[in-house]
Order: sequence, then C-alpha cells, then structure tokens
Amino acid sequence: LFIGLDSSMPGLLLDTLNGKRGSRVPLWLMRQAGRYLPEYRALRAEKGGFLALAYDSEAACEITLQPIERFGFDGAILFSDILIVPHAIGQHLEFLAGEGPKLSPPLVDAALEELTPDPSRYEAIYETVRLCRRHLPEGVTMLGFAGSPWTVATYMVAGEGSRDQHEARALAYRDPAKLDAILDRIVAETIDYLSGQIEAGAEAVQLFDSWAGSLAPDEFERLVIAPNAKIVAELRRRHPATPVIGFPKGSGEKLSAYARETGVQAVGVDETIDPVWAHRELPQGMPVQGNFDPLLLLSGSERLESRARFILEAFADRPHVFNLGHGIDRRTPIEHVERLIAVVRDFEGDGGGRGP
Repeated sequence: LFIGLDSSMPGLLLDTLNGKRGSRVPLWLMRQAGRYLPEYRALRAEKGGFLALAYDSEAACEITLQPIERFGFDGAILFSDILIVPHAIGQHLEFLAGEGPKLSPPLVDAALEELTPDPSRYEAIYETVRLCRRHLPEGVTMLGFAGSPWTVATYMVAGEGSRDQHEARALAYRDPAKLDAILDRIVAETIDYLSGQIEAGAEAVQLFDSWAGSLAPDEFERLVIAPNAKIVAELRRRHPATPVIGFPKGSGEKLSAYARETGVQAVGVDETIDPVWAHRELPQGMPVQGNFDPLLLLSGSERLESRARFILEAFADRPHVFNLGHGIDRRTPIEHVERLIAVVRDFEGDGGGRGP
C-alpha cells in the first residue's frame, strides 16, 4: 500500500521539530490532503460535502493518508477544519458551494452565552487521529491542528470569512471585554481539543493563525501572542513531549516576537518572509517551517527549483521542515508537486544561504 515511502529515517519530521538536524530536510505541505488530488475528488463525489467528510472518521482518515501514499511525505496532517471548535461551542456551521463556511448566529449580534455547546463533535476528529495512527507507516509523523484564537474569533464574530476581518477588529476596539470573553472561550476549548488529539495519537500539533497579519502591533500582542501563549503553556504542562508549531501568517517583522513570547517549539514562515531575515532574527536553534510560495508551485515556472534551493540553503544551519507559505492551491498540477519533492529530497545543504 505504501510503495515508494522513504522510511530509512524513522521520525525525521518529529526529530526536526524537537530541534535535531538530520541528513535531509523533512517535507510536508499544508492542505496536502485536498482538491488537487484526483483521489480526493473521487472520494468527495462519492461521500458528499466537506463537513460530512470531516465528521466521517474512516473517510477523513483515508483522505489524510492519500498524500502519504502518493508522495511519501514525512508528515500526515489531519483532514479537518479550524471551524470544528466554534461548531462544538454551539454555532451552526455549514459550507456553501462558492461561498465558503458560514457560522450562525454571528457573535457580532449575539452573545456567547446563548450558544448550546456540543463537545461530542470532537469525538469523530479524535477517532480520525486514532485510525490514522494505526495505518501510517513507521516514521511518518501524525500532525494534529487547530485554529488560533484570533483567526477562529474572526469567523465566529462575523459568521464568515472576510478580506480584512473588519467585524472582529472593530469589536476589539468597541467592546474589548466581549472579544476577550470569546477569545478566552476559544483558548479553553482549543487546549482541550488539541489535548484530545494528542491523546488520540497526534505526535505534534499546529496552531493556524491565518489572519494574524491583519492586526496592528499592539493588537497583535493582545490578540495573537497572549492567547497562543496560554494554549502552548498548558499543552506543554499536559504533554511536555509534544511539539507545538505556531503559524501566524502575515505577521511580518512581528514573527520574531511571536517566536520568543508564545513558547512554541517551532514556527511557520509564510511566503512573504525573507528566509535569510527569518534565520537571522528568529531564536537560534528554533525549528522553522516553510516558506515556499503556493502560487509558484501552482505556476510551475523555471523558478520552482531555484527558489526551493534558496529556501533550503537559507535554513541549512537550523532545523528546517520544508513546507509552503500557506495551503496548496486546489488547481496545482501533480507533476509540480513531484518536481518540488525531488528538489527537497536531493538537497545537500552547505549552509550557503545565497539565493537565485
């Protein structure tokens, strides 16, 4: 079933997240289980919509394993969604074709206390993790995840995604106590949710903060760094051996403060960050993850190989997990992914850090 997997270095990804450097760079891609894969599209056509798949543990496990079977990645990322948490808190969740996720009632007009929690919604996700751990080949790390409090709050407040997170940002200024209560609830839920994933078999977890870049520096400290620090501190207390990857997309120069102050063991770097800058400014020895541009992978231009090597060279002197700067685009051709994998697998670092 897993023909072609490289299992010669068991636990390479997990070792890297724990601060060790191996003879090659481990690789996985955000949203690696998804619509760019024909096997995913076939299963979704058979099973139904996205949310139905996420709550079908056997189907979600099959989807999680699809890119491992095809590409031999070093990590398998749980197939789920960051909005499972607000769904369990009590908002109604649906995914509408062409419109994206919708949560109701939006908390800009409703009170958190009006929601009826349903923590049983987490159980199917934990079962997916258990199934995946039983089927993953030796040496492939099982990755769990959750949305970071600020990003989850933006959806809960507005009831949907937006370009500038206007509703949540305005609420932060207009009624900071209300937003703080929402964030505190998300923090508590996320701690228990990630802890449940770890107990089910996740070997590392990632906090996705897709909308961290929309905040001013002082708000970033209050709404991104502080809530994530609470989550990380409690997860380290409960599960001291489990690495936490923090990914504050769009944080720019605020990334170094995030890395120092949240307590995460590894930090994700998006495609807008210069990897040479990141290597210089991030804490010495901290594992980094990223930061290949998903649109360059989509285009498959002649720059694909040179840019990948530039990133590999820039991070050659610290533990590095090769990944994208955000999720893989659903239109990405399979052969472009194969080209990228070949570059990463063939790389032999010399610490040069000089780019194309």
